[in-house]
Amino acid sequence: MIPIKTSKEIEKMRAAGRMAAAARKLAGELIRPGVTTKTIDREVRTFLKSHGAIPSFLGYNGFPAGVCISVNEEVIHGIPGSRKLLNGDIVSIDVGAIVDGYHGDCASTFVVGDCLPEHRRLIEVCRGSFFAGLEFVQKGCRIGDISHAVQQYAESNGFSVVRDYVGHGVGRNLHEDPEIPNFADAKLHGPRLMAGMTLAIEPMVNLGVRETYMLPDKWTVVTKDGKCSAHYENTVLVTESEPEILTPPEGDGFV
Repeated sequence: MIPIKTSKEIEKMRAAGRMAAAARKLAGELIRPGVTTKTIDREVRTFLKSHGAIPSFLGYNGFPAGVCISVNEEVIHGIPGSRKLLNGDIVSIDVGAIVDGYHGDCASTFVVGDCLPEHRRLIEVCRGSFFAGLEFVQKGCRIGDISHAVQQYAESNGFSVVRDYVGHGVGRNLHEDPEIPNFADAKLHGPRLMAGMTLAIEPMVNLGVRETYMLPDKWTVVTKDGKCSAHYENTVLVTESEPEILTPPEGDGFV
């Protein structure tokens, strides 16, 4: 069952979304050659605590950090540690924030110093695929419309879309119904969207093949061919008219 948020709940979602987006912005500003992923996680956790927010991911199903930090071929769920970022790396930051019992969830892939043009293009297309899907976050559209738009945008630009992991509803719980694939299934159009739904749409786009596997840490997901991956996500609200992005993209590395 897909939760429909009340006006009071939507206000709480807006506050949580703004906080998650601010944490994403801070993480992006910390990214530079020589910094460790553990340092980024620590600073984001300190920032959230200082603003009365709680990291959504810390302890979630046993996850040991407040931020998922995935580098290069790591797709999602990278665990922060002693790894130092290098010039030319690309880094996906996925962060959630709980404010007054509600979650905001967002992600973006950032460049460390200089990077290969093909990697920069990968990041741009991943973000673009989110906005292609956003056009169908309209009352009366179906989840499958979003999925189809994301896939078509990414694949028409020469990249592949991860199928092992999907977007999701978000609200009082970090993961709620519905699941939001980043690819279209001809047999599954999905439910129709209604005003008051809050969705975390999150394309994961690979430079090479779409297949992935999980590392022995039981969290970090990497591309099967070792080529780079990008991740972009925002929490969005279905309204009576145009969709509202609850995790403002200012500071996502593009705006």
